[in-house]
Amino acid sequence: MASVVRLQHVSIPMPEGGLERAREFYGDKLGLERKPVPSALNAEEIIWFRLGDGDDELHVFTERGQPKSPGAHLCIQVDDIQAWRDRITSQGIAIEETDAIVNRPRFFIRDPFNNRVEITQILGDYNDPPVDGGR
Repeated sequence: MASVVRLQHVSIPMPEGGLERAREFYGDKLGLERKPVPSALNAEEIIWFRLGDGDDELHVFTERGQPKSPGAHLCIQVDDIQAWRDRITSQGIAIEETDAIVNRPRFFIRDPFNNRVEITQILGDYNDPPVDGGR
């Protein structure tokens, strides 16, 4: 099965009352494992997910009325971009194509809160000639 390879960390906003939709999208549809939220934080306003096999995390937090930058996004590195395309489209999630980067096939999706999520596979350095499948 396709798996997440790496992401250092990221926090993205959701509107008040969005916890269930965050659980469904990131947990059920993308298959990320939930992590307990530290007791110092309000678990009614934030949800944490594990990314990959290490300690990398995604934090989805309640945001109140602050506008988001249109370029803001998180990027998840995967080991098989085509398997992820298939998984995402089978879940009924729309794919947004974007400019190609050499050796980094990628696309965007949107979470239920309209945050952009980039899915990419790293095939080599983007300054090198394309690796097979790396355009």
